[in-house]
Amino acid sequence: METVEVAIRFLRSLFSFSQPFSFSFLFFPLRPVGVLQVSDPCSHRSQLLPRGRSASVVFVCSAALPPPSVALRSFGPCLVLMLQVFDPSPPLPSLSRPSCLSLEVEPVGPVNQPRAMAVSTPNAPPHLNRFADVANKVADAAGEVIRQYFRSKFDIIQKDDLSPVTNADQSAEEAMVSIILDNFPSHAIYGEEKGWRCKQDTADYVWVLDPIDGTKSFITGKPLFGTLIALLHNSTPILGIIDQPVLGERWVGMTGEMTTLNGKHVSTRACSNLSQAYLYTTSPHLFNGDAEDAFIRVRDKVKIPLYGCDCYAYALLSSGFVDLVVESGLKPYDFLALIPVIEGAGGVITDWKGQKLHWEASPLSIATSFNVVAAGDKHIHQQTIDSLQWK
Repeated sequence: METVEVAIRFLRSLFSFSQPFSFSFLFFPLRPVGVLQVSDPCSHRSQLLPRGRSASVVFVCSAALPPPSVALRSFGPCLVLMLQVFDPSPPLPSLSRPSCLSLEVEPVGPVNQPRAMAVSTPNAPPHLNRFADVANKVADAAGEVIRQYFRSKFDIIQKDDLSPVTNADQSAEEAMVSIILDNFPSHAIYGEEKGWRCKQDTADYVWVLDPIDGTKSFITGKPLFGTLIALLHNSTPILGIIDQPVLGERWVGMTGEMTTLNGKHVSTRACSNLSQAYLYTTSPHLFNGDAEDAFIRVRDKVKIPLYGCDCYAYALLSSGFVDLVVESGLKPYDFLALIPVIEGAGGVITDWKGQKLHWEASPLSIATSFNVVAAGDKHIHQQTIDSLQWK
């Protein structure tokens, strides 16, 4: 409360409000304050709020929604307060259409980026940045192979589970494995195509790889597949990458860090009601039996259901463009890389019961199937879990 009281005094001193005002909640990080302006997020017009104006103000901070200001987006998250300003003189404007203004705090110079949305895990490995450097090289190597095959002629092989695999999948995985073992020979690797590889019987660190998540998109020339790279420490994901090598987009999530897209921080968006949510799933035909019924219960409650993005849907969620992803039958290499990315962007990812996703990585591990729900906002995550009614 002390922080909130300081913020209230700060706002009073700026705008000399003579009337009381209330608040819903206040989220920090705070940044050094530079230029203050009030802008209409709908019309993108700016105006100064006159000093000495008597007003009653309700302000709500949205930590997940990227602010409309291009300048703000370029500097990452900061204090963004949504203001509803009402002139106390009658007549009052209709409460159904309040005058909505956003207070933008723009920095005066270079500052350290806050990590308020990052997920902090105790005992995080001290070499995480080194792991991230290698992971980026692994993604680069996979992308170089994949781009050579994309929209060209290649062999398509049908696996035992009837899913397709291509020369690009296999060649990309080998390129990825080579870089990992050159840098970390004691680490283990679990790849979609070749399974477990390790020079020792056990390993604290395990890389889980899916060179092309969304092979059907890849073979049909649709650039909405992705390369997934996860690093587990004692079976806990500490690093994840979603890479789209054709579009040149790379999301990186790490323990204790905020998720980035091509080096710039991203975050999920606020959406407190399922009826306003944009939902993605790869295909409605991938649900069977009770899982199909559960999915339909969610689908019928959302604003817009969308299909066909594979792992790219989770990347869009992390950047605040969609609100919810619900899928069934995912393997560990399909979702482990997503966990640090989504959590580092402020989202939630669990199984259909709301439990943390966990896969024990070992030479005897089997790639079992999981039901996954990812949400940008904890409120619609809980509403989705309640709607799935999964036992």
